[in-house]
Formats: sequence, C-alpha cells, structure tokens
Amino acid sequence: MAATSASLLKTSPTKLDKSEWVKGQSVHQVSSVSLAKCTANSSLSVKASYADELVKTAKSIASPGRGILAMDESNATCGKRLDSIGLENTEANRQAYRTLLVSAPGLGQYISGAILFEETLYQSTTEGKKMVDVLIEQNIVPGIKVDKGLVPLAGSNNESWCQGLDGLASRSAAYYEQGARFAKWRTVVSIPNGPSALAVKEAAWGLARYAAISQDNGLVPIVEPEILLDGDHGIDRTFEVAKKVWAEVFFYLAQNNVLYEGILLKPSMVTPGAECKERATPEQVASYTLNLLRQRIPPAVPGIMFLSGGQSEVEATLNLNAMNQAPNPWHVSFSYARALQNTCLKTWGGRPENVKAAQETLLVRAKANSLAQLGKYTGEGESEDAKQGMFVEGYTY
Repeated sequence: MAATSASLLKTSPTKLDKSEWVKGQSVHQVSSVSLAKCTANSSLSVKASYADELVKTAKSIASPGRGILAMDESNATCGKRLDSIGLENTEANRQAYRTLLVSAPGLGQYISGAILFEETLYQSTTEGKKMVDVLIEQNIVPGIKVDKGLVPLAGSNNESWCQGLDGLASRSAAYYEQGARFAKWRTVVSIPNGPSALAVKEAAWGLARYAAISQDNGLVPIVEPEILLDGDHGIDRTFEVAKKVWAEVFFYLAQNNVLYEGILLKPSMVTPGAECKERATPEQVASYTLNLLRQRIPPAVPGIMFLSGGQSEVEATLNLNAMNQAPNPWHVSFSYARALQNTCLKTWGGRPENVKAAQETLLVRAKANSLAQLGKYTGEGESEDAKQGMFVEGYTY
C-alpha cells in the first residue's frame, strides 16, 4: 500500500499529518476505552478497529473555519461544466481542471475535506503527482463518491432511488487502500412529486445501509438526502418534508447500528421552492434550518456540512453565515460544489495562463465560506458572477 493510504493523525483531530499515514497499515486499534465500551454496549456492527479512527476523521473534517470541497461530479456532469466554457469532455481536460482545484496554494486553510469521483481518486495531476498526495500535503482529507446514481423508482410518483449497494463493501475497502477516509452517498427527495412514503423510506434505508457498510470499511459516511429545490412550494412545506425525511433517516441509521459520532450529514438548507414567489432572507433560512436540526439531529453528530443546492455562491455563503451567529451543538459548515467552483471555472476558461487567477478565485470563495462557518462573513466586495443564481431544474449528478 502507498503512503497515501494510511490512517489519520492520531494526536490531533484537526490536523492531518502525512507522517502519520503509516505504510502497509490497514487495521487500527481502538485507543479509547470509553469508545470501545460504547461500541459494545450499543451492539454496533462497526469494526472496533475502525471506531476510533472514524471519530477522528469526522472531527478532522468538522474543524473550525473549514468545510468540504465537493468535486465529485461524474464524468458526464463534469462534461457539462467543461462544455459551458467550450472544452471537450476528455480525461485530459478533466484532469487539468481537477489539478487546478486540488493544487490551489493554501486551500487547506479553508478546506478540510475533498469529495472525489473515482477517476480522480486514482488519477495523477498534470505534473504526475497523485491527486491524493496533493490533498494530504494541503492537510485535506480525501473522500470518495460511492453511490452509482439515481434511477426511476418503480411504484412511485415518478420519483428516484439511488443505486450502488451491490459491491459497496469491496469497493469501499479498495477506496480505503487508495487513501480515501470518508465517503458520500447522495439520494434525492422531490417535493412536487409527493414525496411518496415509498420514496422517503427507500432513500432513508439506502442511506443507512451505505453508512453501515462505509463505517465497516473505515470510511466516514456523509449522509445526504437532498431535498430538491424544484417547485413553487413555500418554506413551511420544505420544513415539514425535511422533518419527515430526517426522522426516517435516523430511524434506519439506528436500525443499522451506525455510529453517530463517526458520520457527517449533508442536508439541504430549508428554503422555499425555486419557483416560489416569496423568497426567504438568510435570517429566515437560518431560523427554519436550525429549528429542523434541533428537532431531528442528535448532538452526537459532529458535523453538518450543508449542500448549496443550486443557490448562488453569495446566497449559499450568506445563509451559512446566518446559521453561525450563535453557538450550535454541531459544527455547521459547508460541502459545496458549484457554490465554490462556478466563478473559478469561468475564470479558468480552459486556458493555462488563467490557472493562477482561477485558483485565486477559488480561494476567495473558500475563504468567504470559512468566515461564514465562523459567523464572520459580511458579503462586502463580492463580484456579480458570485451573486448570479445557478439553479437548474431537475439537476442531478
């Protein structure tokens, strides 16, 4: 096994030290007696050898002033982004763009984890260095998208379910060997389509099985039931659906003996539907969203890493900042894709001479969200591009 595939730092949960990634080590002993007792008393199926590491990984990602860069777009979705700047969807162009992202100088000051697509996990940069190595040197934990995408859910109201449980255990073990330390599984719930009880139960059960399998193979699972923005419903309807979804999710997480201290959540913010005429202020979004968290999310969960869900870059940052104006029992942060990358991608435009400027743009967005995680973002000096909405109806990875 390469040096990139060893375990997280054992002395500090908020700093990743490459020297602690031990060559050839794939099983880790639990050093915390209390954690071992908790595991035994709860009849958890998580391998005891990974329990301590899972908690440390989660805490490392949920560290003050930092969040997650979601760069796990499938090749097809990445192709759409490249097409928006006039580039062909080739592996070389995907490699060039992802090299730009992971090698942005100082990115680790604001980013604690990066979700990768499988291609990227095994890929090298344009300079021939492993992407995983570059992230580790930046003090960024590598993660991996493990779901296999959405397909129609038979018997539902034109809804979807997320596939990928078949073979997940063996894939997760291989991803761990390659250096990944957390995973992501995204399923969706559509409010205009119901959501039906069948779709909600299928989403919750799939997430719970994925979470249990991930933990059993050393990966911290990000649990992501995205409530799509499609629709003209108001914020109260979103709130009611979100409560129902998260109640179901945690019921099945408990049924599957998932260790709460070793997971991260990636919820949608509670907002009105994209076509709703009544828009919500950041303060309203924060109030509704935090109320949802207090009613549904156990304090044992270390990190709530919100998705942007098609909000503009500035809108997503303002909403996150509003949620951090008072202390929370969880680390309330971000796991953004387009809300970190949109202006960066436009600035790059596929031209080598623009790489530095594009990286600086990425750092501006990362720093803004870092400040928002600390409740210190003001929104001053933001560009018009950053304020531009990016919602696309029916968007899926």
